[in-house]
Amino acid sequence: MRKVQVALGSRSYDIEIEEGLLAQVGAKVHALLPQAETVAVITDSNVGPLYGETVRKGLEEAGVRAPVLTFPAGEESKNLATLGRLYEGLARAGVTRSDAVLALGGGVTGDMAGLAAATFLRGVAFVQVPTSLLAAVDSSVGGKVAVDLPCGKNLVGAFLQPRAVYIDPDMLRTLPARFLHDGMAEVIKYGCIFDADLFDRLGRIHSDAELLAAADGIIERCCAHKARVVERDELEQGERMLLNFGHTLGHAVEKAFHYETYSHGEAVGIGMVLLTRQTEQLGLTEQGTADRIAALLRQYSLPADVKMAPADFRQTIAMDKKKRGDRITLIVLHAIGDSFRHPVAFRDLAAYLPKED
Repeated sequence: MRKVQVALGSRSYDIEIEEGLLAQVGAKVHALLPQAETVAVITDSNVGPLYGETVRKGLEEAGVRAPVLTFPAGEESKNLATLGRLYEGLARAGVTRSDAVLALGGGVTGDMAGLAAATFLRGVAFVQVPTSLLAAVDSSVGGKVAVDLPCGKNLVGAFLQPRAVYIDPDMLRTLPARFLHDGMAEVIKYGCIFDADLFDRLGRIHSDAELLAAADGIIERCCAHKARVVERDELEQGERMLLNFGHTLGHAVEKAFHYETYSHGEAVGIGMVLLTRQTEQLGLTEQGTADRIAALLRQYSLPADVKMAPADFRQTIAMDKKKRGDRITLIVLHAIGDSFRHPVAFRDLAAYLPKED
């Protein structure tokens, strides 16, 4: 087993990574939270039929009630209406302050289940069981939970650290190829902002079979990077902002296409390339960096460009939760593996956005 600890004092927790771990989740959760008589499993309509019964059975064999709450899969479900239905389900299931919520799914599931856990009864314990690569390396770790509003992504949220994160790389084998690659955009992001060696190693993987064989080590390396950042800046007041590389423009891409055309990882990859092309022109980034990122994205069948008007980017960025007054902090690369925070006045934002053809 590979293990990464997120050291946050009384809120510390372990990330466990092991093939076959899913079958042990029930016993592990019961040992971790012995006071919980009920653990509500929140999942979506794609993941539930694959893994919901395994988790429910494992919890019940450990002597824990395990109602399963399922919502329609997709970013379009990540909203206040779905959250309201989850609250109602938790209430009908009789969840109390000593009980817990378990998120079984990708990033959307983890975000919504986490916000439900943070706010139902003013907070209950929360466990993450990510089933996608994107969730495993990024969104399941660090405690950011949220839902979207029509005007912007992740605008209603909280910080709630999980009590544990259990990652079974075997589950990646059931992902459609598109969503396996979707998670690679976040892996590539870690290489861009922190780890040039990881970036280079990703370029030497030439098939999905090779990727799956290396998945446990890749997940551990990305989780370790995120854990160290979260330990130093849990509430995203400084260094943790670096993890948002590609996200400011990426969120605009997702919203412009109504969360239907591009997945989160695809949009983040596009955002990394588009911003880096502009920062190269501004003399902030080593020349050729954007082309290197684009080439690696395309190696994993990820897009690296999009046709959008600058006004579409500006409109979404104006509602970005990272905006502070009339300024927003962009994450920029000096070079692969070397990133920095770059505050920009909103009036000067045009210089950092793609130009119309």
